[in-house]
Amino acid sequence: MNKIKFLFKAILKMNYKEMFNVARKISREHNRLSLITFIDIVWCGLRYGAGYMDYLEFEFYLLNGEQRKTFLTRAKNNEIVRKYNNKEFNHLLNNKIEFNNMFKDYLERDFIDVSQCTKKEFKQFCKGKKYVIAKEVDNCGGVGVSKEFIQDTNRLYEKLKKNKQYLVEEVIVQNSKVSKLYPDAVNTLRLFTFLDDNGEVQILNSIFKIGNKGFVDNFASGGMYTFLDDNGEVICPAIDKKDNRYSIHPETKEQIIGFKVPNYEKAIELVKEASKLIPEIRYIGWDVAITEKGACLVEGNEFPGVFQIKPSYMDKPEGILPRYNKYMK
Repeated sequence: MNKIKFLFKAILKMNYKEMFNVARKISREHNRLSLITFIDIVWCGLRYGAGYMDYLEFEFYLLNGEQRKTFLTRAKNNEIVRKYNNKEFNHLLNNKIEFNNMFKDYLERDFIDVSQCTKKEFKQFCKGKKYVIAKEVDNCGGVGVSKEFIQDTNRLYEKLKKNKQYLVEEVIVQNSKVSKLYPDAVNTLRLFTFLDDNGEVQILNSIFKIGNKGFVDNFASGGMYTFLDDNGEVICPAIDKKDNRYSIHPETKEQIIGFKVPNYEKAIELVKEASKLIPEIRYIGWDVAITEKGACLVEGNEFPGVFQIKPSYMDKPEGILPRYNKYMK
């Protein structure tokens, strides 16, 4: 019933103009009739819960039925979230101040709540710092995040309160090797965890997000992402929101494929420990920064999103769903 409701809502909210644009784009690039592509997009929505962006991003036009079954679509991801995550506890991840308070032992940085502190306390917090990171408490995707130069703390205090950027943090100093890849953003891991029926934390997927022409690495804000193997090494080109693909970073000219994320094992242990603090939310996407000594949490997502290697990067196309099904009953 939930699946039917989701599909019905998706049909009502569908951007049909953009859907036709996707069909035409694929048809031009792969010498297919637009109508045939459009019909196939509709069929994949009904059969696999794949929206037109799933169809484009995961290259369903290259796959047969058996291969398509292995891919995690947004509809299937929604079902997993509903089944395993108790929404009454979502605020512990969604509210950035609550998150920092709950996971303060895993942050490796100081923070302050501007809505609860005085100007004097804020000035003391800023002492010795050149910059701070200011965040809206309940936004995501890099929205409402700014890097603030500290000059007049009273004026900055008033500005942040006006903008409702109540969470203010120390700037994370990332690992020098990660910084060399792209220095203007904190390039983070997105590690997907699942707390199984035996109380063990499983790593379902490992993504490396990299900034590009901005100070955040978020995909929605201009960043790119790629995939890591179980040892923390990049195994395919990075892609951005416009589906551009990068083997070498366009700004720094550093090699992306083959990059080995430092302290990867420490990042894995970190999210496994953190996952056990919130067993009511069993499926989480953790954003983790790599530091010189180890790793630290940036945030957690109860709605982790869908990331899979493109079939055209694989000799034998297969989605991530079999790995999910191994642990999810």
